[in-house]
Amino acid sequence: MFAIPLDTPGTPGAELRPLEPWRAAEFLAHMDRGREHIGRFIGLPDVVRDLDGARAYLQSYADKQAADGGRVHGIWLDGTLVGGVLFRVFDAAAGTCEVGCWLEPAAVGRGLITRAARILIDWAVEERGMHRIEWVTAAGNTASVRVAERLGMTREGVLRESYLHRGVRHDMEYWSVLAPHWRAGRPAR
Repeated sequence: MFAIPLDTPGTPGAELRPLEPWRAAEFLAHMDRGREHIGRFIGLPDVVRDLDGARAYLQSYADKQAADGGRVHGIWLDGTLVGGVLFRVFDAAAGTCEVGCWLEPAAVGRGLITRAARILIDWAVEERGMHRIEWVTAAGNTASVRVAERLGMTREGVLRESYLHRGVRHDMEYWSVLAPHWRAGRPAR
């Protein structure tokens, strides 16, 4: 289909590609490699436990994409799926979307999520006319908070203990960037 280079220092073989249902076995293998790390703050590994779960998850995003309500893209490093970014919510009529992400441990700290999220946000703003892009993360997920900061997003608030994950209540931080600020590049991207 297509691949967009995510070249950053130390990651010359990184690419962003659509993550489609026919890649379910590869997606499951990726989840198995990163299950504990990825599952610290998000429920994705709890949904993708077997091949049927992997296929169903990817099909749900294929259906969302067909309905213009979401999309999922994988991040490959040297030909291996190591993470992903997605539009968890995509409401073209309202001009609002939410970007999310995950990454297995072998790919952490290379700037891949920040670069991939920038590509998604650029597309949402410039191609689709989105006005508001949101980022929601557990307050304890400092890596995700740092991505929101690097993307130039504004922290709008915290919903205290609003997210129950694996028996633990987490505070959720809400971040966003508006199209005019994204275009202006404040802070510099």
